[in-house]
Amino acid sequence: IEKGGDIGLLWSVHGDMSYSIPEEMKSGSVIGNIANDLGLDARRFSSRKARLDMDGSRQRYCDINLNTGDLIVAETIDREELCGPKVSCSLKYELVLEKPLELHRINVQVQDINDNSPTFSNTQINLEIRESAVRGTRFLLSEAHDADIGHNAVQKYSLEKNDYFVLGVHTNPDGGKYGELVVEKELDREQQQEVTLLLTAVDGGTPQRSGTVVIHVTVLDANDNIPVFTQNVYKVNLPENSPLGTVVSTVTAIDADEGPNGDVTYELGRISNRAGKLFLINKTTGEIKVIGPIDFEEETYYEMSVQAKDGLGSASNCKVIIEITDVNDNAPIILIKSLSNPIPEDVLPGTEVGIINVQDKDSEGNKQVRCAIQQHVPFKLNPSFKNYYSLVTTSELDREIISDYNITITATDEGTPPLSSSKTIHLSVSDVNDNPPAFEEQSYSAYVTENNKPGSSMCSVTARDPDWRQNGTVVYSLLPGDVNGVPVSSFLSINGDTGVIHAVKAFDYEQFRSFKVHVVARDNGSPPLSSNVTVSVFITDENDNSPQILYPAPAGNSLMTEMVPKAALAGSLVSKVIAVDADSGQNAWLSYHIIRAQRDISESDSMKQNLVISVKDNGQPSLSTTCDVYLLISDNLAEVPELKDMAYEDSSKLTSYLIIALVSVSTFFLTFIILILAVRFCRSRKPRMMFDGAVAIPSAYFPPNYAEVDGAGTLRSSYNYDAYLTTGSRTSDFKFVRSYNDNTLPADQTLRKSQSEFLGESIITLNVVGNTEVRLESYFEY
Repeated sequence: IEKGGDIGLLWSVHGDMSYSIPEEMKSGSVIGNIANDLGLDARRFSSRKARLDMDGSRQRYCDINLNTGDLIVAETIDREELCGPKVSCSLKYELVLEKPLELHRINVQVQDINDNSPTFSNTQINLEIRESAVRGTRFLLSEAHDADIGHNAVQKYSLEKNDYFVLGVHTNPDGGKYGELVVEKELDREQQQEVTLLLTAVDGGTPQRSGTVVIHVTVLDANDNIPVFTQNVYKVNLPENSPLGTVVSTVTAIDADEGPNGDVTYELGRISNRAGKLFLINKTTGEIKVIGPIDFEEETYYEMSVQAKDGLGSASNCKVIIEITDVNDNAPIILIKSLSNPIPEDVLPGTEVGIINVQDKDSEGNKQVRCAIQQHVPFKLNPSFKNYYSLVTTSELDREIISDYNITITATDEGTPPLSSSKTIHLSVSDVNDNPPAFEEQSYSAYVTENNKPGSSMCSVTARDPDWRQNGTVVYSLLPGDVNGVPVSSFLSINGDTGVIHAVKAFDYEQFRSFKVHVVARDNGSPPLSSNVTVSVFITDENDNSPQILYPAPAGNSLMTEMVPKAALAGSLVSKVIAVDADSGQNAWLSYHIIRAQRDISESDSMKQNLVISVKDNGQPSLSTTCDVYLLISDNLAEVPELKDMAYEDSSKLTSYLIIALVSVSTFFLTFIILILAVRFCRSRKPRMMFDGAVAIPSAYFPPNYAEVDGAGTLRSSYNYDAYLTTGSRTSDFKFVRSYNDNTLPADQTLRKSQSEFLGESIITLNVVGNTEVRLESYFEY
C-alpha cells in the first residue's frame, strides 16, 4: 500500500491510496480496509455517506462495505477487456465522505494473470516455397497473439520435427516474439510437393498455456524477393465518431519480383478482439477502414500488425498504431449527491441544502464544465472542490409567499461547439408558525333587537392565518371581561371553530344599549400566535313598552277633575294629557289626545262629564294606554257641592266621603291656581317642574324605568311641556322653543292651526328624534 497526498484549503483532500490486485478476483473479495489504511472510523462510514465515485466508467468494478470499511470487488475484472495491451492497468476512484466533506483518491492496480492462451489469427498458414530456396532462407510466420502481457504473453515457439525446416524465433522492438520458418534442407519438388508442419506458441505463465497452427508448405519454383513496406510503423490519429467506411490509413508494400511473384496482398496480423470488430483491411489496396463505432471514452489507442505477402507466399510485416482523438460528443452529467428536502422557511441565508457533482466523459478542454442556476431564485451554487458544488440559500424564505421552488441547474462544457445539460430540482419549503391570525375587519359591529331569543347568532368574525395545517388552524374565544360588572360570558358565547357569536340571554334595551367585547383568534402552532379584535354590540329597541301617562293619573288610580266654565266656546282648552314611553325612536313617538269642547256648552248639558282618553305610540304593533278625565262644567266653586252626584255615580257606597271629595277638589283648584302663578314667576330663573301650566308634574313623578336616551330618539326626563291660557285669540299655537340644550329649533319657529281646523279633531302627534330638546307651549284664550 502506497500513501501520498497534498493538503486542501477550504475542504479536506487527502493523498492517494494504492492497492494492487490480480484480475479475475471473485465478486465480494476484499481488496483492503480503507478505514484502517486512512485512519478513519469505519463505524461512521454510513452516517458520512461514504461512496466511491469513478469518472468515465460505466462499470464500477469495486465498491466499499459501509459496515467494515473494506474495499471489495463488486464484479469480476478482466484486465484484457479493461486495458487491452496496455502494460499498466488501473482503476481510479474517489472516496467521498460528507459531514465534513472529504476526498481521498484510490488507485487500484489490476495485475495480469495467465488466463489467456496464445492464438493465431488463422487456423492454417499457407506458404508457397520455391524449390530453389537455399539453406537458411527464411519465411516469416504469423505472430501468435496472447491477450496477456509481460511474462504471461508469448515467450517461445516450437516447430514439429521435420526434414526440411527449423524454426527461428525473434523479438520485436515492442517485446513481442515472432517465428520464422528457416530452410534447413533444400526442397525437392519432384520428391515432395507439399509439407505440413505444426507450429506451437507457448506463453510464460504458470501454468503455461499454448496455441497451435498448421503450416502448409507448397513447393514452387523459386521466388527470390519478398514484399517490403514503405515504412515499418504507421501512426495515425482517428477522431472518435468517425463514420463507417472512413479510411484510417493505407499501408503499402513493394515486391521486386514480376508477375505472380510480385503481386502483393495484405492481411491483418496480430490484433485484439476489440480492434478486429472496428477495423478491416482491403487485401489488394492496403486501405484500413472503420467498420464499427469509434468511441474515445471506450478506448483511446489501438495497435495492430499488417502482413504483406506476394504471390508465392513471401511476406513481411509492419505495425499500425491508431490513436483516437476526442470529440466533444458528451454533454455534462449532473448528479445530485445530497439534498435536504423540504427546507424549513426559517433557515438562515447561506445554509447548505444540497451537494451537486458534475461529470463529463470527454477529455481536456471538452471536459471543463461551468455550472450555474437560473436567476430569480433564492439559491446559488458555490464551487467546492474539483467538480463538486454546494447548493446554498441566498436570502430568507417565506412559505406563505412561495412554497415550492423548481431550480434548474445548467452545466456547459468548454468544447467546440459547447454542450450543455440541465437538471431540475424540486424543493419544498416547510411551514414554521410565523404568522398570527389576522382578522378581516379592523373591528366588528353586531346589532341585536332586544328581547332576542337566547342562543340566536348575532354576527361572526373571521380571521385568516396563511400558515399551513395546525399552524394555520384558527380557534376563537372571548377575552374575559365585565359588562356593567357582569362577566361577558353571561351575555355572549362564540363558536371556537366558526367564529359565530351567539347571545346567551335576552337583552333589554331599556337596561343598556351597547357594550364591547374582545375576541381572541389563536392558531394551533407551537408556540401559538394570536390577535384580538373588538366587537361592538348594539341593542336596538323593540316596541315592548306601552306609553305611561303622567297626567292625568291612569284610569283607576285617582280621581282628577278639570273645571270647565259654562261660557267655554268651541275650541277652548279644557285639559291636557301628558305621557312618556320608555322605548326610543318611532316606538316612543306618541299620539297625544288633546281634549277640547266640540261645541258651545248649553244649559241643557250635564254638569258632570266623564271621558276615557287613549294614548298610543307609533311602534309596530302600536301599544296604547288609557286614562279617565273627569270634567265639571261650572263657573264657580259654589256649585261644587253638585259633585256629590258624580261621586254617587262612581260608587253608591262613597256617599259618606262626598264632603271630603268636595274639599279636596277645592283645595286642588286653589293649589292649581297658586302653582300656575309660582311657575310663571320662577320660569325666567331655573325650571324645576315638568309642566308649567294648568297642571305641573314634578320630575320625580317619572316612572323609575323611564331612562334618558342619548341619540336614540326618546325624550329626556328634563324636557318640559308648558301650557298657557291667553286672551284675545281663538287660535291654538304649538310653539317649539329652545330648552336647556342649544341644539334645538329657534324660539320663533311656530306651528299654527286655526280654530276651524281644530273642530272635530282631538289627536296631535309630536315626534322628537335625536338630541333635540322640545318644549311645547300652547296659547289659548276663552
